[in-house]
Amino acid sequence: MKMKTKILFAATLSATLILAIGCGDKKDGGDKADAAPAVETSVKIDLYVMSQCPFGVQAVDAIVPAVRKFSDEVSLHLDFVGTVDDAGKLHSMHGDDELNGNKYQICAGDVAKDKQLDYILCMNKEWKTIPKNWESCAKETGIDPAALSGCVNGDRGKELLTESFNRTKTAGVQGSPTIKINGEDYKGGRMTHDFVKHICGVYGEKEKIKYCLELPPPGKVVVTAVTDKRCGEKCDPAPLFTSLKQVFPGLEAKTLYWEDAETQKLCKEFGIKMLPAVFFDESLDNDADGAKQIARWLAPAGKHNILKVKPEFDPTAEVCDNKIDDTGNGKVDCNDPECEISFACREVPSRSLEVFVMSQCPYGAIALKAVKELLDAFGKDMSFSMHFIGEETDGVFKSLHGQPEVEENIRHICAAKHYGANNKYMSYVWCRGSDIKNDDWKSCTGKKTGINAAVIEKCATGDEGKALLSEDIKIANGLGIGASPTWVVNGKESFGGIVPSDIQKRYCEKNTGLAGCEKKLAGDPDGHAGHGHGAGPGAGPPGLPQGTGPAPKGPAPAPSCGDSSHNH
Repeated sequence: MKMKTKILFAATLSATLILAIGCGDKKDGGDKADAAPAVETSVKIDLYVMSQCPFGVQAVDAIVPAVRKFSDEVSLHLDFVGTVDDAGKLHSMHGDDELNGNKYQICAGDVAKDKQLDYILCMNKEWKTIPKNWESCAKETGIDPAALSGCVNGDRGKELLTESFNRTKTAGVQGSPTIKINGEDYKGGRMTHDFVKHICGVYGEKEKIKYCLELPPPGKVVVTAVTDKRCGEKCDPAPLFTSLKQVFPGLEAKTLYWEDAETQKLCKEFGIKMLPAVFFDESLDNDADGAKQIARWLAPAGKHNILKVKPEFDPTAEVCDNKIDDTGNGKVDCNDPECEISFACREVPSRSLEVFVMSQCPYGAIALKAVKELLDAFGKDMSFSMHFIGEETDGVFKSLHGQPEVEENIRHICAAKHYGANNKYMSYVWCRGSDIKNDDWKSCTGKKTGINAAVIEKCATGDEGKALLSEDIKIANGLGIGASPTWVVNGKESFGGIVPSDIQKRYCEKNTGLAGCEKKLAGDPDGHAGHGHGAGPGAGPPGLPQGTGPAPKGPAPAPSCGDSSHNH
């Protein structure tokens, strides 16, 4: 179908209200993470964090006071997000300081289990300085500094953190913070009352949790989605409704379809041109907390409020793969100019691999590094090309990481234009990717890469570079690609990933019998794990690309910048 925006609604539905939880403790008598409960536990909460992830810190700080409202019917368990390489070395996304911070926090639970949460909360007050505040927090919370230091600097600390990283991997967790309640991914609000509301709304009555039984019933809130049956699963509002249910326990969801004349009349009244569209009626006032949480993503429309989701389906445009003349212009599907840039109609050579990136997205840089292995493995059996994700309005470009990224995107595409033969331009791309924030781009030219700085500068600062980027970003926008990196095989199949062997596998599924498919490529590069970035408390409402919704089936989503998680 014809895409009208840069972001697939399927991604936005699965990308809502990112959040996670912390460890809990008894209200009267210490930490209850992993403690034997006085009564049978009804609700088990698993939290996965990194000690220097700001959003993990915020989630822990919010969940602890929430859990303290409950008795032993609610228990919590803490694990850390990181990787263990083949040599047994531990890696954490923010470096050695975070790795040591993880050790201090997990060792606190080993040497003084009932004081672990207070210790973590203390460290969180100055999380940027972790682990420098380890000793002062030990003294503040009554933990023996010598015992704690012995655990961290001895074999015990590494053993505990290795086990924790492995549990995280087994759980399929890539991002910090990640929270699971009774094994189910939790993606609701990030305020203390949000955690309480969710636990009581989902488990309170059926598990007879005392605190929940004392709360008044949730207010009824009606939400309506307008969609189009021709759009299929990509426009299905059900995942969005599931996410909103975690914000509004009393949610009553309705779905209207464009095919109905009354629905079209309603869309005209509200000025709705793209679908799906989501709006609340006056009943939104029945849940003040929920309304406050999503207030900044609501646009008033008379007595209603429209949720600022990013729709991708134009019900008046040609659908490119249904064998129907949807626009009445006598041109069906790919014969309609509107469908020129669409997965259904674009013409791309077979045995092709495209990658869509942002030049200053760290995961994009890792993905581009993987290209070297892929090109070496497949040679002439792979036609490779690089494209960019961004926006253009009245000749002005925008990119997720700001103007420096726009300028580097242009330099990248100028290098591809003038040094495209045998993918020579990738020597510049790989060099820049090794230090994406370095302003000295000319250090990646000359003898080091064989790229002439004067050629790149003339192109990038003149009309040529702007024209090249203008045409190139139309591809990503036309295909609805907004996450960096996104790979496309043979012009049709898209997926995310940063691991060479994973990309090789997806390429070979559509291009069988190639010699490169038999070669062994690297696994997880550099020990990187995903980390939610750009989606702090209240950073994104349901339906916006800020991070969650119902957990997708199958493997965990690949780390990326853009639609999915705004990772860094």
